Amino acid sequence: MAKKILFINQEITPYVPDTNLSLMGKALPQAMQENGHEIRTFMPKWGTINERRGQLHEVIRLSGMNLIIDDTDHPLIIKVATINGTRIQVYFIDNDDYFTRRQMAQDENGIDYPDNGERAIFFARGVLETVKKLRWVPDIIHVQGWMGAVVPLYIKTAYHDEPSFANTKVVTSLFPKSLTADLDSNFKRCVEFREAEAELLKKYNDNFNFEELGKLAIDYSDGVIAADKDVDANLLKYATDNNIPTLAYPGEDFYSAYEDFYEKI
Repeated sequence: MAKKILFINQEITPYVPDTNLSLMGKALPQAMQENGHEIRTFMPKWGTINERRGQLHEVIRLSGMNLIIDDTDHPLIIKVATINGTRIQVYFIDNDDYFTRRQMAQDENGIDYPDNGERAIFFARGVLETVKKLRWVPDIIHVQGWMGAVVPLYIKTAYHDEPSFANTKVVTSLFPKSLTADLDSNFKRCVEFREAEAELLKKYNDNFNFEELGKLAIDYSDGVIAADKDVDANLLKYATDNNIPTLAYPGEDFYSAYEDFYEKI
């Protein structure tokens, strides 16, 4: 049965260097689109992305909203491009403070940005607000990468009454660890939004790291996929211990396994 699938990707090739995460960022939406599903695809507009080469342009009607994080207004800028040789249109979440003139998770010296937590929150809320503006109602939201880890929490709490997301199922793909440092100390405070209240975050360590982000995503997901053979075994165990439907790493021929998993949840 054809579904509407929203892909929230941390990385998509060819806009960033090839990794398993960026390759899946392109291959999965492309496969699902070719199999008859209706898709929308989002990623951060990392400062390393060449806008001219990628033919990105701003979508004025979707841009202009301000998102308040830690009592500070951050303008939301939406850009769009189509991946060459495909019918995949990618929406980019941009902001001067969080993305412009900056690398991805690490700076030029290989050190994690101290505000990666805020960047992830801005990205998640930016995607969800934009989908609302598109008046598009996804059946499935599939999150790939730690940048989208707060999306499941928001879908099940802050956005649960929104018509766009009231009946949406959330799938989180697990990938190998890609953050070396803890997130900013204000992460828990910044993530609070509407019904995503501080009380819900008490069970997690005050020092949010890659594993805590993974647990947060798993707790509010309807299904979890091991998208790499080297994913964190502790996170996979955490999912199964909490009775979250889990798909073991299906190998490179993953398309039908993912489709079947979408149907089961």
